[in-house]
Amino acid sequence: MKKIGLLAGLGKLPVEFARAARGMGFAVIAIALLPEVDAELSTAATATHPINVGELDRIITTLKNEGVTEATMIGKVTKELVFDGTQRPDARMQKLLAGLENHQDDTLMLAFVRELAAEGIGVLDQTALIRMLMPAPGVLTKRQPSEQEKADMDFGFTMAKHIGGLDIGQTVVVKNRAVMAVEAIEGTDACIKRGGQLGRGGVTVVKTAKPRQDMRFDVPGVGLATIRSMIEAGATALAIEAGKTLLVERDAVLDLANSHNLVIVAI
Repeated sequence: MKKIGLLAGLGKLPVEFARAARGMGFAVIAIALLPEVDAELSTAATATHPINVGELDRIITTLKNEGVTEATMIGKVTKELVFDGTQRPDARMQKLLAGLENHQDDTLMLAFVRELAAEGIGVLDQTALIRMLMPAPGVLTKRQPSEQEKADMDFGFTMAKHIGGLDIGQTVVVKNRAVMAVEAIEGTDACIKRGGQLGRGGVTVVKTAKPRQDMRFDVPGVGLATIRSMIEAGATALAIEAGKTLLVERDAVLDLANSHNLVIVAI
């Protein structure tokens, strides 16, 4: 049986990937990079190894010992972990970080990909086995967007592409064609809540892929946590990029959105 490695962060995406891969006949060797990784991963994967995200040498050694030559990286691992001391990097990770010109998302991830490649472990397109989670264009909820929401979605889409091109983030919060918040190191949910507070509710959330999105990492995704953050922030609409954004737990997401009269559009 062919093996595939799974470097798993937070959220349901790693679980979805593990189930899809096993359904296709792969043995899934998961590395749980954080203690808060979804508990279902241990049953969805063939084998699960809890290893701190900063323990680069142990991660690579474990994958090699398991006979893994291809891996994917899925799930949220916020960049703030590099700076806040929560996850202590080993000597190998410290050396990798010290050799970088900056700590932008793409710089960090490309360095990690190169480190794995040097050990004979290729990194796959994140979506290779779960493309069915990426919606086609259209309104996904029962409610249609208002004219104001449509205008904010179009405006926000352009703004999100701009910040993605600068490798800052992938999400903006917009109201009346003005940017309330831009996602950076804090992540999508905190961005939504801040934007809702500054806009005093009635805001639109827009999430897109980067203009030059590397599909091996950081593919945009939304799920129940996104909708819950929108409800807390008083947001009314969400736009995602069709064919390039992973929608996790679709039925539950749409049920929750519909029950709060939110609109979700893939554009």
